[in-house]
Amino acid sequence: MGHRGAALLAPENTLASIRAAAEVGATWVEIDVYLIAEGGLVIFHDDTLDRCTNGTGLTRDARPTEVAELDAGAWFSEKFAGEKVPTLLDALECIQSLGLGLNLEIKHDSADVENIVPAVMAMLRDHWEDNNKLMISSFNLAALELCYEIDAQRHLAPLYEYIPDDWQEQLASIKAYSLNCDYSRLTETQARAVKAAGYKLLCYTANDPKKVEAHWEWGMDAVITDDPTKFAFLSA
Repeated sequence: MGHRGAALLAPENTLASIRAAAEVGATWVEIDVYLIAEGGLVIFHDDTLDRCTNGTGLTRDARPTEVAELDAGAWFSEKFAGEKVPTLLDALECIQSLGLGLNLEIKHDSADVENIVPAVMAMLRDHWEDNNKLMISSFNLAALELCYEIDAQRHLAPLYEYIPDDWQEQLASIKAYSLNCDYSRLTETQARAVKAAGYKLLCYTANDPKKVEAHWEWGMDAVITDDPTKFAFLSA
C-alpha cells in the first residue's frame, strides 16, 4: 500500500504520487483528507501549507480558490513543478480510474470532527463505488465513531502509534475492519492478538523490507510504504 500515494517517488498526496504508486505495482494507496475553509476537502497532510507547497499559513484557513493556485510539486523536484493539491473528488476519480483500493485517513483538529466526517462520508457515498476497495482510518476514535454512526457498512481502521491496552474495546465499538499501527512499535504478542480477534493488521511506514520480515510471520496483512518498489517481490 503506497503511503500518501508513493511519497518517495513523487510529491506526496498528489495525483502524480497516486499514479506513481499504480505504475510500480501498488494495489492500494493511503492518502490524507483535510478540511479547509468554506468546507473544502483536499488531499493534504500537514497543518500548514509551507512544507509541501509554495504557500504559507494554516491549511485549515486556506480557501479552495487559494489552494487551487498552489504548486504542490516543485518542492519535491522541478519535474513535478505545477502539480496541484487535489480535491477529494479529484483523488477519488483518479484512484478508481486506476483500479486501486483506497485507505483514506481523516486529518482534522479535534473540534472539526462534526464538520469533516459528514462531508467526507457524503462524498464517498456519492463518488466511491466499491466498498471492498475502501478503508477509512484515523488516529481520532471520535471521527471513526461518527463514520460508523453515518454508515455502519464502511471498513473502519483506528490508527495507533502505540496500541492502547483497551484496543479491543475501541475496535469493537465501531465494528472495525482493521487495526493500523506503527510497525516499529508493534510486538509479536500484540500482532497475534489482533489477528486472533479477527481483524486485519496493517503496519506503517516501512521502507526497508528487512525491518518487517518478522511482521509477516506474526500475521501482518499489508505494509504501508513510501516506496512500493521496495516491496515489488510481494506481487512477483
